[in-house]
Amino acid sequence: MPSSSASAGGSELPRAIDVVVIGAGQAGLAVGRTLKQAGVDFVMLDAADELGVSWTHRWDSLRLFTSARFCGLPGLPFPGDPDRYPAKDEVPDYFRTYAATFELPIHFGQRVVSVGRSGEGFTVTTPHASIAARQVVAAVGAFQTPVVPEFSKRLAPSVTQLHSHAYRNPEQIPAGKVAVVGSANSGLQIATELAGSREVVVCKGRRQPRLPQRILGRDAFWWLSKSGILRLPTNTPLARRLAMPDPVVGTKIDELARSVGFAERVVDAEGAQLVTADGKRIDATTVLWATGYRNDWSWLGAELLGADGQPRHDAGIGASGLHFVGLYRMRNRGSALLGFVGRDAQRVGAAVAQRSRR
Repeated sequence: MPSSSASAGGSELPRAIDVVVIGAGQAGLAVGRTLKQAGVDFVMLDAADELGVSWTHRWDSLRLFTSARFCGLPGLPFPGDPDRYPAKDEVPDYFRTYAATFELPIHFGQRVVSVGRSGEGFTVTTPHASIAARQVVAAVGAFQTPVVPEFSKRLAPSVTQLHSHAYRNPEQIPAGKVAVVGSANSGLQIATELAGSREVVVCKGRRQPRLPQRILGRDAFWWLSKSGILRLPTNTPLARRLAMPDPVVGTKIDELARSVGFAERVVDAEGAQLVTADGKRIDATTVLWATGYRNDWSWLGAELLGADGQPRHDAGIGASGLHFVGLYRMRNRGSALLGFVGRDAQRVGAAVAQRSRR
């Protein structure tokens, strides 16, 4: 029996195990259920102290733009009327129920600081432990590190800056004009809320298609699911032809334009002003960067990354035993979405279980 060390939560972590799953968000929970059902010996490590923290820390008024029908993970429907749109605080409650239902072995307060190759397996290191694993599943999500343009540093100290990741409610925004940089779902939803108490201008990002919340009485994702668009593999010719940006769902931009201003893409900053692509200057007291996220793989050993600095895998399955779940468009357009990540999780989990048996 391998020796153990205590996790931050007081439970015991093994020194060696077959599989380590990194992350206990929607991707980690879904793949954890698959591994549990397959009888794989595994543990799940999560940096947070409880489930659903990434959802808890989103802005207060956030509601999911997928109906409850499309918010569930494999084996457990999301509770309530399937046609309603859940509030973000319902997701952590659902995660807790999911983890308890399938008795998933989650260890909290275990931030993974490095994963490196060790013989035919891996060494997974946290501030509290070092675990030898034959396989590793990285389920760290698609939205890890907020992105802010480098030129933001040229804004004057008098301008309040925050990323949409840190936005909670209008009360944290100083009086004065707010420039929301980015016109995807998060930017437009936050702009809509701020418009009730602030002068707001939205600086457009790349052009994105619009999608009504409901079409002919059905949730938009019902149509996307029935049409097969969300399941279409990203490496097919048809998928490449349909490789448009993610749509803006539900926000009625024509109505929003009555209460906020719109400007062109921001390309620079100087003092208390943003400079747009058409040469105009926008004065702002607050700049809210709704400019997305990027993946951070600095914790993976260099031997696990390709020449481009990205991990090597085939739609989540790694030949080396390092696998991935929940990455943006990893296999299809639904790969990072709460109600659709389960397909990838089951596929990757089955591959992990098969390799484990060998």
